[in-house]
Amino acid sequence: MESAIMTSPTIETTSKPSRVARAKSLREVTPAVASKANRPPAGRGKPKKIDSVESRARLTKQDQVLTLLKRSGGATIDEIMQATDWQQHSVRGFLAGTVKKKLGLTLISSKDKDGVRRYRVETRRGR
Repeated sequence: MESAIMTSPTIETTSKPSRVARAKSLREVTPAVASKANRPPAGRGKPKKIDSVESRARLTKQDQVLTLLKRSGGATIDEIMQATDWQQHSVRGFLAGTVKKKLGLTLISSKDKDGVRRYRVETRRGR
């Protein structure tokens, strides 16, 4: 009787490196990045001090527009556009959304003899 020799099929290995080998090779190629444990906490440093003179001198665009609107003659949309570098639709949105709704100020619009519409704000709060 002939004995049958059973051979197990050979398993061919792929040329892909294992995950561990890939991770090691990536670490060698990429620069070292500080681990989270070694980093300083974000946003938890000393609070920045704002110079009081600098903060008082800083005038926001909202303040600029309200100053224009509080003048006795008020302001036109073109004047507000020049002061703030906003577009016409942005000025109209600011007047309706911020001045009237958020701040609750009474916005009065009137036309001059020239036909130019001027906007002004009453000094008292109302609604």
